[in-house]
Amino acid sequence: MYQTNHPSRNFRKGLLLAGLTFSFLTTALAQELKYTNSNNNWNADSLGNHRAVVTFNGATGVARVVIPWRRRDEHPELKRIIIEDARTKQKVTNVKALALTREQGDICFEPTSGKGDYYIYYLPSRNEGRDNYPKGVYLAPEQTADNNWLQSIPAGIKPNTTVKQLEAIDSFNTFYPMEVIATEAERKQLLLKHPGGGYMLFPEDRQFPIKMTDDLPQRWIKKGPSQSFSGEAGKGEYYAFQLGIYARHEMKDVQISFADLKTATGQTIPATQLNCINTTGTTYDAKPFSATVNIPEGKVQAMWCGIDVPENAAAGIYKGIATVKAEGMPAMPVRITLTVTDKLAVNSGFNEPWKQTRLKWLNSTLAQDDAVIAPYTPLEMKDSVISLLGRKVSINKDGFPAQIQTFFTPEMTSLSTQPKNIFTEPVHFHFINAATGKDLHWQSNGWQVTKQTPGKISWKAVNTTTGLEMEVNASLEFDGFLDYTVKVTALEDVSLKDITMHLPFDKGASKYMMGLNQKGGVRPEKIDWKWDVKSKNQDGAWIGDVNAGIQFNLRDENYVRPLNTNFYLQKPLLLPTSWGNGNKGGITIGEKGKAILVNNYSGERTLHKGEVLYYNFHLIITPFHPVNTDFQWSTRFYHRYNNLDSIKATGATVVNIHHGNDINPWINYPFIEWSAMKDYITSAHQKGLKVKIYNTVRELSNHAWETFPLRSLGHEVYTSGNGGGFSWLQEHVGKDYIAAWFVPEFKDAALINSGMNRWHNYYVEGMNWLVQNVGIDGIYLDDVAFDRVTMKRVKRVLTKDNHPGIIDLHSANQYNKSDGFINSAVLYMEHFPYLNRLWFGEYFDYEKNDPDFFLTEVSGIPFGLMGEMLQDGGNQWRGMVYGMTNRMPWTATSDPRPIWKVWDDFGMQGTKMIGYWVENNPVKTNNPLVPATIYRKDGAVLVSLASWAPENTTVKLTIDWKALGIDPAKAVITAPDIRSFQQGQVFGKDASIPVEKNKGWLLIIK
Repeated sequence: MYQTNHPSRNFRKGLLLAGLTFSFLTTALAQELKYTNSNNNWNADSLGNHRAVVTFNGATGVARVVIPWRRRDEHPELKRIIIEDARTKQKVTNVKALALTREQGDICFEPTSGKGDYYIYYLPSRNEGRDNYPKGVYLAPEQTADNNWLQSIPAGIKPNTTVKQLEAIDSFNTFYPMEVIATEAERKQLLLKHPGGGYMLFPEDRQFPIKMTDDLPQRWIKKGPSQSFSGEAGKGEYYAFQLGIYARHEMKDVQISFADLKTATGQTIPATQLNCINTTGTTYDAKPFSATVNIPEGKVQAMWCGIDVPENAAAGIYKGIATVKAEGMPAMPVRITLTVTDKLAVNSGFNEPWKQTRLKWLNSTLAQDDAVIAPYTPLEMKDSVISLLGRKVSINKDGFPAQIQTFFTPEMTSLSTQPKNIFTEPVHFHFINAATGKDLHWQSNGWQVTKQTPGKISWKAVNTTTGLEMEVNASLEFDGFLDYTVKVTALEDVSLKDITMHLPFDKGASKYMMGLNQKGGVRPEKIDWKWDVKSKNQDGAWIGDVNAGIQFNLRDENYVRPLNTNFYLQKPLLLPTSWGNGNKGGITIGEKGKAILVNNYSGERTLHKGEVLYYNFHLIITPFHPVNTDFQWSTRFYHRYNNLDSIKATGATVVNIHHGNDINPWINYPFIEWSAMKDYITSAHQKGLKVKIYNTVRELSNHAWETFPLRSLGHEVYTSGNGGGFSWLQEHVGKDYIAAWFVPEFKDAALINSGMNRWHNYYVEGMNWLVQNVGIDGIYLDDVAFDRVTMKRVKRVLTKDNHPGIIDLHSANQYNKSDGFINSAVLYMEHFPYLNRLWFGEYFDYEKNDPDFFLTEVSGIPFGLMGEMLQDGGNQWRGMVYGMTNRMPWTATSDPRPIWKVWDDFGMQGTKMIGYWVENNPVKTNNPLVPATIYRKDGAVLVSLASWAPENTTVKLTIDWKALGIDPAKAVITAPDIRSFQQGQVFGKDASIPVEKNKGWLLIIK
């Protein structure tokens, strides 16, 4: 029988709350091998997660045992056997494996203590590689037996040792019951016993997720195939169950249809309330989802189904039919019996996720609307001009932008009435005839609005020329995201020398650039870039000034978001058929006339009649909103789980709870220890602190309740890969995955997500649940693997009912080989409208890069954000030029409290930030390598100086006293004493101020 002696704490909670017991198996499996769990009673890191407890009762000096372990792993003969004397805890060296197969192990050993128990560890492994990216390596067989002992083994020795039990290190590692394989003889007998049809059905309860696809579980041999299933649910509950399918022959396009469930008295649960998540649903962007399920011959497939019981359903026994169909095979009905109790499920049962109730979230459309999110304002349209917060877009007759303007001051702290043009002329395409070398002339009948809401305006235009039609579908959203789908159809065969799109930037709006192999900084005079999707995650760039800019990206209809953060090379960009054109395409940037012309070309090609190309692109208009400096001064993050009184004493106001601690142990799955998290947050709120948690999408903890239902979806949620990683993944997930982050303290092993998929629907619902039930005040994003559609939804649920919804984004510098040489700010710019702060991040070099790199890639200021520093604690002198500090207490050098004190003593709330990039900054230095940023209020100004000079230097200040509103005759320049920053002193108004290399000053003038 099955025993749950010492289950791990997360599964203990789930099992107790779910009311699960295994006593019903006792009779059926009374003669079977006993499976138990220990309470981490041995060192799994060296001995592995599984052992057989055997008892020797023989009288000779050689023990022989046959262990029917029914292992799912391949090639047991290539893995070491370690035997330990239970009495002495000493390793038994005299061991001989007679035969090791997946079905059983036949082993002889020396019973060093005579009669009694011995432990046989049969999956010993060690972790190699880095702590957070381990490689579980299974130990190879070794020869330790003495030759004399080997010779002493009697010929034909009979088994004289019994198997007491098979034991897992804890309940989370157990193979029982769904990973205990059937023997080949049992499988063949099953086929003989049930000869009809090309497949067998094994309905299975939600508490036993199907985990294996290559083997039948022994449990199914005992149960046999069935065409009936029964379960029990409360009113309003989402009841999940499985239809396990074993394909005797290859099955194509497996579908499940449902009939109404009815009671004997005519009460009905409509068929529309039933679904199979493997085949149908709703995509992350609210489109109908469908998937084709094919099952190879001899494989197992779990089809997860759900019954969404209405809250007003009458209690009773509901019966109906689910029909399984596959191409060319007879349909097979399954009789469904669901007993609906009088009990009303709380929150659809979502508070009990071990019941797989949250699988309903995979098809959620929560927050899927165009509602405007603060601080943005509704779109306003007048004639051909659309206005949004701080920006205007004029639309040309052909549907493309005629002009884009911004209205942000150079300081980036407020809006202006004076527009700043981004383009010198309209955005336009050139189609050059191959024979004549001339540009084709297009005719347009104008554009028409197809949909208009306060948050999004969509329009369409159709343009024609000789042999070609161009259908333009575009939309502008309230945050400045301008999206174009450009469908080019050949009406006849057309040969073209080139197809290009021109973005003619105004020189005043193109000072800086990042992307296309360029680190952030001043735009080079010329760029000549070619597509290289295999090694570079690049399909566009950002060009702009501090208060005006555009990010552009070139894509086609086959665009799939690639993997990021060390995994890009395993799932890179797809070369756009249109723009890439078999690597003929590229981008050149340089001065042409009055413009800085971005020439997006695709090269020579012939379009045949009926051929369609998509020259899709999007433009993100920056900045997004003015910089909220007061938020920066008053909101101080403490990035560690710690005692709340200690945190409050530091002066921090917001606690960031990373993963890998007692209240948030499992990466991107904060739903197991949520009660402890809620208690912590409630206490924090009582102390005036806010709490944000680590929760994102990119990888998912193996402790997620839904791990195996998600695996049943193929590669929709989890990406394909070479497997490996921590031993748990190899032993239970098996193969075809990418092992991700690992936390040794909790043995939390994550799997990489595949990209944009329905898990993002779950993610949004999960965020909503955390806000409503746990009280989180926001999230900490550690890089992002979802797009702006999901980000908008997340921001909506986080800020619902006036919750603060604070979001900060951390990124390690992704301009490297593993990440495809993508600038973090370019990669994540689509998310910037919904962030409150940046934390860029590991591998950002704050010492060797110039001020323009800080401004564009790190600070966030050209986009309406402010940030913090991380790597090596940052450079606190340079950081303050952008209003940045480091963040406590993530690294040993991360202590911003001395600067926080200066902020408080000076009174930074309400000050006006005027950066060194502002031409009329009232305070300047005589050395451009020592820029000055000021924070001004009535009667006083805080001046931040930082040096990028190659050696120690001195500077003099040039001060516009009138602009500051300070009488120079009465002015005093003081350098306050700041621990680990500067020694206090007073400077004369005309003094030469010494500045050390890589350092600077904070000066107060009043």
